Amino acid sequence: MTARPPADPVLASLTTTHAHLAESKGRAYRFQPEVAGFTAVAGPRDAEAWSDLADLVGPGQEVSIADPPADWEVLFSATGVQMVAVALETAPFPQARELGPADVPAMLDLVARTEPGPLRPRTIELGTYLGVFEDGALVAMAGERLRPPGWTEISAVCTDPAFRGRGLASALVRAVAHGVVARGDRPFLHATSTNTPAIRLYTAMGFELVARRNFSVARTPA
Repeated sequence: MTARPPADPVLASLTTTHAHLAESKGRAYRFQPEVAGFTAVAGPRDAEAWSDLADLVGPGQEVSIADPPADWEVLFSATGVQMVAVALETAPFPQARELGPADVPAMLDLVARTEPGPLRPRTIELGTYLGVFEDGALVAMAGERLRPPGWTEISAVCTDPAFRGRGLASALVRAVAHGVVARGDRPFLHATSTNTPAIRLYTAMGFELVARRNFSVARTPA
């Protein structure tokens, strides 16, 4: 059987590798708001845990959490697939360069235009991000997000529509994964279950679908 990341990679990341970017109260954890919107609870998902999370983020706030309690307003819900690298050929991508804090405005602009998933002003602190530039403009990127022990999630894979069809996304995924493997971690990623083209691409690259996960954006009680 193919090895899988922890059942809750958000909690595993927040309590280990990314603990320096975490905030907590009782059994509830979240990333610092400018880093990411992901939250998690430890132990049973009971009233105590949900109360801790509501206190941590505050009343009427939006949070990203799997399967929120029934009395929280669900703003968005979807099913995603989790895929693990099993036969991925990694390689550096000389055309790409590592992105830094000065590139954040360009990263936010590219994400706003391509919608690969959420990106915040300090998301870049989660790991290495690589980008491709044309005439000084960022046209494609990919990077690292959750990092439970032994694993690294590849995320923010996106390409400006005018530059698609050139293999930039797959080359960036291979390059990010090259760094992940070099430090001893195993790459994994997520995609919405309806994103058939992305799932087909990742499968062809050597990723295997290992799990389906529900994810939601919900609002804490006022």
